[in-house]
Amino acid sequence: MTRPSVSIRWLSGVLLCSAGLLSTPAAHAKDPERLRLRALAATCAQCHGTDGRAVPGEALVRLAGLPQDYLLSQLMAFRSGERKATVMHQITRGYSQEQLEALAKYFAAQTAQ
Repeated sequence: MTRPSVSIRWLSGVLLCSAGLLSTPAAHAKDPERLRLRALAATCAQCHGTDGRAVPGEALVRLAGLPQDYLLSQLMAFRSGERKATVMHQITRGYSQEQLEALAKYFAAQTAQ
């Protein structure tokens, strides 16, 4: 078997790097945080749909694309009991303030589609 030429090895390396397959650990530093946030948001999917995209025509509220401030104010209203709900008041009490803020930011960044 012959070894690939230097130019072919170099080109392969460039292609792999551009595909993100040989990226540095620093490039993946945010992945655990992104995955943690997606896992947190997935807990809302049962009622509000994947990434907050509730099924059109259903009684459930679509969260995707709503303003971040609005989402956070509603989550806080559920938590305090100011806004009545069947389960949301209990659910929101299970999250920290930081987690509720992160969820509001996450869902606001999603497209409604």
